[in-house]
Amino acid sequence: MSTNTKTVYTTGEAAKICKVSQQTIIRCFDSGQLKGFRVPGSRFRRIPRDVLYKFMKENGIPTDALESGKRKALIVDDDLSLSDLMKDVLEADGRFETRVANNGFDAGMMTREYRPDVIILDVMLPDINGKEVCQRIRNDSTMDDVKIICISGMVEQDKVADLKAAGADDFMQKPFEVENLVARVCELLDMETVST
Repeated sequence: MSTNTKTVYTTGEAAKICKVSQQTIIRCFDSGQLKGFRVPGSRFRRIPRDVLYKFMKENGIPTDALESGKRKALIVDDDLSLSDLMKDVLEADGRFETRVANNGFDAGMMTREYRPDVIILDVMLPDINGKEVCQRIRNDSTMDDVKIICISGMVEQDKVADLKAAGADDFMQKPFEVENLVARVCELLDMETVST
């Protein structure tokens, strides 16, 4: 199970989410500012998500790391109806927060600022090709964990091999069932595939 469905955190996890030291969390816990509970028969402190959320709000700590622990997806496609459809289906899953970029330039800016967990990348963008986007992301060591799924109507196998060599983790040919895309994303991010 991944942490995205967690409802209770350890002090270490809470510290990471709040970007503070574990000592700070323990101090707030022990002083009663952070109302958690101890695991019966042990010294371990546990903090429920709603308590942590309230604590972060009260202390002006950005809660985006906690916002239901959602995975971030960035959709890069200049086909607006398809990008909207992909966004709707991912958000309907309930475990994703999504943003959309319609060209390579915006995609580059958003990737740095938004730090997505997965990028769904149309290979044929108006201003840059998908292979170049993959290479740029892979050249930035801070983005090693970002998964990239390339999508395209082109099918030449050598082009697909080129994309994978440039750093794409997966390739889907258009048109595809959007539900299959969600399943692929879940697979890449080690999430449980939820069958509806």
